[in-house]
Amino acid sequence: MSKAEQFSGNSSRILVLAGGLCGAAGVALSAAAAHLGGAFVGTAASFLLMHAPVFIAAGLLGENRVLRMGSLTLLVGLLLFCGDLLARDFLGSRLFPLSAPIGGTLLIVGWLTIAASALARARS
Repeated sequence: MSKAEQFSGNSSRILVLAGGLCGAAGVALSAAAAHLGGAFVGTAASFLLMHAPVFIAAGLLGENRVLRMGSLTLLVGLLLFCGDLLARDFLGSRLFPLSAPIGGTLLIVGWLTIAASALARARS
């Protein structure tokens, strides 16, 4: 198996795993927001739930390297953005300075890369 095939298989599994974990965390955080409140918990829950299907789809259909890279960028952005929001509510402080804006920027870049993946040539 080539290194490219190993990367493809590993990143596909990581994306499906991330989709399942984002879905579970989104549901748990939605319950926490309903019962405990917190200004940012509900927003983080919504972001996790709306991105979970993207990771699953990209993992299952991600034969395109650009799609996989965009999805992994999206995942890092989501972790930073939601991590910062949750740290604010649960820890009372930011994850680190500019973590939410960096995460948000990576989310935008990830989505644009996913869009660009439609223009990438399929492997023959």
